[in-house]
Amino acid sequence: MLAIEVIVPQSAPRHWQQVAIERLEADGHDVAVAHRPGPASWPVAAKAAFHFEQRLFRRRGPLLSSAVQAIQARPGNRPAALRLDLAGDAATSDVPTIGLRFDGSSADLSAAIAVAAGRLPVIEAVLDRKTVVGQARPMVDKRESTALGTEDVFARAITLVRSVVRAFAADRLPREAETHGRGERGRFTSAYLGAALPRLGREALRRARFRHAHWRVGYRFTDAPSVADMGKLGTGWSVLPDLGDHFYADPFPFWWRDQPFVFVEDYPHATGKAVISVVPFDANGVAGEPRVVLEEAHHLSYPQVFERDGVIWMLPEASAGGTLTLYRASAFPDGWIPETVLVEGEISDATLFEHEGLLWLFATDRDGHGSTSDTLVVFSAPGLAGPWRPHPANPILIDHRMARPGGAFVRNREGRVLLPVQDGTLGYGGGLGLSELLELNQHAVRLSAPRPIDAAGDWPYPKIHTLNRAGRLEVIDGIAAVRKRSAKK
Repeated sequence: MLAIEVIVPQSAPRHWQQVAIERLEADGHDVAVAHRPGPASWPVAAKAAFHFEQRLFRRRGPLLSSAVQAIQARPGNRPAALRLDLAGDAATSDVPTIGLRFDGSSADLSAAIAVAAGRLPVIEAVLDRKTVVGQARPMVDKRESTALGTEDVFARAITLVRSVVRAFAADRLPREAETHGRGERGRFTSAYLGAALPRLGREALRRARFRHAHWRVGYRFTDAPSVADMGKLGTGWSVLPDLGDHFYADPFPFWWRDQPFVFVEDYPHATGKAVISVVPFDANGVAGEPRVVLEEAHHLSYPQVFERDGVIWMLPEASAGGTLTLYRASAFPDGWIPETVLVEGEISDATLFEHEGLLWLFATDRDGHGSTSDTLVVFSAPGLAGPWRPHPANPILIDHRMARPGGAFVRNREGRVLLPVQDGTLGYGGGLGLSELLELNQHAVRLSAPRPIDAAGDWPYPKIHTLNRAGRLEVIDGIAAVRKRSAKK
């Protein structure tokens, strides 16, 4: 492990800087802490706005943006091989130094200004003030909240710090990372009053009239080329009906004894905790009544169902429970029993793929703080039972545009392997793209920039976030505007 000197402000350091130090120590590094002089206080308007929103959204404990009383300076046990400038203006040194830029600025307040203005800031890790060696595009889950959005950004600043330190230690820092242009400048007060407060008010009015989120599942039976082949939704879609008191999402189709089934996340609005249901279809392609097949004490979703070794398996998301558990069908399609835990942690939308004699899982990892939709991690194993090992390049990327899987891998007509990926640029569920798998081995994982799926066609809900196909049965989902008082619409 490395000997690292972390430079923080002497006065008014921030909680995210403290957590970054703690995470580096937990990773086994020898961490020294040094101060740089001078104030680093945020404006009074920013402090008041964050305090107001923290109470409004009932967030307890310090935010990552909160000022802490002090981070004590201390020496390390060895001379530093790397310096991390978390203060933003450390003096130059003969020791390699990595600093962070938030939206093009070394001041972390720029992250808050960008979020308040409605932008998604980019974080860059810069070596010796010259070379970009890492980049993060954090997902902001609650666009209406500047405080919680900034929390998401600082969470990924911590993830990026850990990632570039691991890469430096392994001598695999990239030296040609994309450079992000400088973001628009401005004052926090004008950004908050001019953009953030009106946005917060609009969202409050929307939630007073509409469900916070309500997804609907679409399906079609077709011999035509798939969405992955054509790059667009096209026509022929039917909507799986619901009564409005709960929604269906994350559809995965599966054929058994020549009968099609679709497994879905089934989310009752009253409980706020989803279960897994199955929708059977008859010989004419008519959907039957959904029925619950799997329920746990925690939220379940993304029920990837597949057959392997003569057994039918389900791998649902259960990040709220802290484990990724594989289930075996004891009496398909209604009976499922837990077989083994594959991975521990807040793992979301784990998607299985077989490649060159190994099994691979692509998923997102919350990494302790922030969004569940922006940090791609990959695991591999010789078989389903494991052992599942994290890829040495984890996290593969931090990018709200393509980190979170949105369906099973598919091979298109040209033989290319594609992964549906969620694009969070317009918010969660804002769109879906197709990324080509360019390289996958024990040394590297590379995906192409996603090609957006064209929503043109007869599907009425163009904001989609899941796409799957099995045989003639193709399924998607989309978010619908459902009024609270007209839930049976």
